[in-house]
Amino acid sequence: MAYKLNFSKQASKALEKIHEPFYSSIKRVINDLAENPRPHGYKKLIDRKGYRIRVADYRIIYDIIDRELIIDIITIGNRRDIYQ
Repeated sequence: MAYKLNFSKQASKALEKIHEPFYSSIKRVINDLAENPRPHGYKKLIDRKGYRIRVADYRIIYDIIDRELIIDIITIGNRRDIYQ
């Protein structure tokens, strides 16, 4: 069962600013989330809503809506800046 991916405006803009080779890796991981929203290495965030998955020095923050089969990509960014 495939989930639908929804990108926030912030996540879309952040993804556009990422250069290769990280861009391809991040896109692959996001597309894989549609098939498995809870892959090996994902973590539930404690101090904010959602989950995170690591891709090198980048983090993808997302939320899972199981009832509607939707993955909301909240934001994407470098690990230094993403949690602020």
